[in-house]
This record gives sequence, structure tokens and C-alpha cells, in this order.
Amino acid sequence: MLPEYVDSPTTSRPAITSPLLSMWALFLGVALMMLGNGLSGTLLGVRSSNEQFQTAVIGLIQAAYYAGFLIGSRFTIKALGKVGHVRVFSALASMASTAVLVHSVFVNPGVWFTMRLVTGFCMAGLYVVTESWLNDQATPETRGRTLSIYMVVTMGGVAGGQFLLNVADPNSFELFVIASALVSMALVPMALSEASAPPLPQVGKLPFRVLFSIVPTGVLTMFFSGAAAGALFAFGPVYAAEIGMSNAQISLFLSSALIGSMIFQLPIGALSDRYSRRGIMAICASVATGASVIGLSTGTGFGAMVVMFAIGATSFPLYSLAIAYTNDWISREQRVGASGLLVMINGVGAIIGPLAASMLMTVFEPSAYFWSLIIAHGAIFGYVFYRIVVGDPIPIDEQSTYQPYPARSSVVATAIGRRIPKVVKPKR
Repeated sequence: MLPEYVDSPTTSRPAITSPLLSMWALFLGVALMMLGNGLSGTLLGVRSSNEQFQTAVIGLIQAAYYAGFLIGSRFTIKALGKVGHVRVFSALASMASTAVLVHSVFVNPGVWFTMRLVTGFCMAGLYVVTESWLNDQATPETRGRTLSIYMVVTMGGVAGGQFLLNVADPNSFELFVIASALVSMALVPMALSEASAPPLPQVGKLPFRVLFSIVPTGVLTMFFSGAAAGALFAFGPVYAAEIGMSNAQISLFLSSALIGSMIFQLPIGALSDRYSRRGIMAICASVATGASVIGLSTGTGFGAMVVMFAIGATSFPLYSLAIAYTNDWISREQRVGASGLLVMINGVGAIIGPLAASMLMTVFEPSAYFWSLIIAHGAIFGYVFYRIVVGDPIPIDEQSTYQPYPARSSVVATAIGRRIPKVVKPKR
């Protein structure tokens, strides 16, 4: 007779007999979840443009996702302590799946705004649950590989979701059903996983002014990288649809950025561990800015895909670089609080990014989409270059270890790759 288990914060489970299989069950759940989320985000951008929603309205709808994301991560951490991981994941996945379907039934900006808020709320919670499970399974020897695989699965899932746009007509309901089904299917491997439900790390409070006084470079880089990622994801499909790209071209246009991130995230991280972190951040920001400038005149051809590949390859790693650079300067006791604050700062930037992009595209023309990326990456380059000129760098052997994080990870993911700094640095 098989033992019965109750998923609760206090009930322990037997030892996992096959940690590798349990880990892959979690990764499969993440992949399905991100396929559905990647498809729904792009689908809404294309469908909003086809429905001739005003650009400012589209900006509000897309920004709602990131607003929900900020709220959801905090709610989930509290809920997990009361009802457990499986119940929370099941509830949030069901809500997210339902929200996607509602988009297809009520083609209305107000309804879409509300459902996008709900989706962001749910996805943030789903991230927290899966990342806490991965954190529990990771050992000191496997933390780096675990986080790297998680990054590849997450970005790869979102990239794969872009190609699902070609399966059916975006103006029909079929793609909404597919996205909903994928999110629902993520329940299966997560519910059957043998991984134990671990306790979450307590996120200590760290005032913004304190963190900013210690490491303003990390704070500003995190904010503007969030703004760039928010604008890129939210208005990439809108821009592509408005300049006349086909569904296949839109898929390739957006997935090029994600593929670039998957390929270059680890090499860029390795370079930042061997050379000046600020120098690598400045190079990435400058390349992303330059590629965005070129994007103003590429049109719908192959050059547009190359531009997006270059932007993704150098823009998305800025998120991980900002976390690593911040950890270079803060003490051990401040790291969990700083992680939570950095995720929030990135989320605020991701809300402002789509709104700024919508305003630029409304006042000017669709190509102003790239101006939003130029401004965000140019701000990072300008400030980092200024700090290089006026301040001394950290010795290379005192830098913390770089870890690759997906752009929309939660504070729990940062716990997977945490390393204790060698020394407490002076203010920077």
C-alpha cells in the first residue's frame, strides 16, 4: 500500500530516490509553462494591433502584466507558508489558464487589461514555486548548472512559444486555447514531482536609499534593463505587425532576441568573472544601443533578425550582470534583502518600459519602438561609463561569481546561485 502525503508546510516526504528525474520533471513543467506564456504574450501584441487598439491602450495592457508580476511574487511567498507548494501552483496555473481563455471570449481593452494583470500575478507565483523547488534540489556542487539549465529552459520555452504563432490564425480563438492548454499541462509534471516542498528564504528588508548609496550602478542598470526587456517583449510583436511582417517573420523577429540571449549569456558571464564587471556591462549596453540604432532602418528583412539577435545577446545578460555587480559590493547579511529589492526595481522598469514605448510610437511612428531601446540601453552605457571614469573598480579576485538569471526570475532564483562574498567592500 502506497503512503499518503498531505502537501503542507510541516509534512515531510520520504527521501527522493532519483533527484535527477525529479529535477527534470520540474524543468518540463517550466518548459510547458513558458511555451504557453511566450505564445500568449506575443499573440496579444499581434491581436491588439489587428484589432486596431490605440498604441497607448496596448501599452497599458502590456504593462499590466508586469504590475501583476510585482504583486504576485509577494503574495505567493505568504501563501506558500499556509497551504503548500502544490496547492498554490495548482490554483495559480488554473487562474492563468482561465485568464488566457477569457481573452478569446471578450475582445475588449478593459477585459484584456484585467486578464493581463491576473496573468502577471499568476506567472510571478508560478516562478516562485518552481524556483523554490529547484533551490531545494540544488547542491553546492550543482547550483551553477541548475541555474544555467533553468535559464536555458526558461528562455528556450519563451522562444519556442513565438513559433507557435504560426500554428493557427491569430485572429481566431485556437491560439488562445493552445496557450491555455500548455499552461494547464505544466501542472502534470509539477504535481507528480518527487521533489520535496522546501521552505522559502525569508526576504529581509533593505531600504532603497541604502542599496542605492552602496551600489547605484547596480540599481540603475537593473531598472533600465527592466525597461528595455519590458518594451522589447511588449511592443516587439506590435511593431512587427504594424510594419507588415508575416506571422512567421514575427516569430523569428522575437525569437532571435531570445536565442541570442541563450547563446551569449554564459560567455558574457565568464568574461565578467575574469575582467572588469563594469567594463563588460558598458560593452553590452553599447552594443545593444548600437544595434537598436541600426534597427531604425532595417525594415522587415533578414537584417531585422540580426539586429534583434544582437540586442538579445547583449541586453538580457545585463540583468544577471546587475545582480552580480551588486553582490560584489554588499555584505552577506544584505544579499537576500538586496535580491528582493532588485527584482522589484526591475519590475518597476518593466512597467515603465512599455508605457514609454507606447508614447513614443503614438507621437512618432512604429520605428520609435527602437528609440525606447536606444534610450534604455544608452542610459545604462552612459552611467556605467561615468562610474568607470570617476571611480576605482573592484579587484578581479574580489568579484562575486556570475550566475545567469532569466529576465523574469523571482527573488527565489537568486538564492539558487548565491555565493558568500570574500570581503565587505566600501561604499560605491
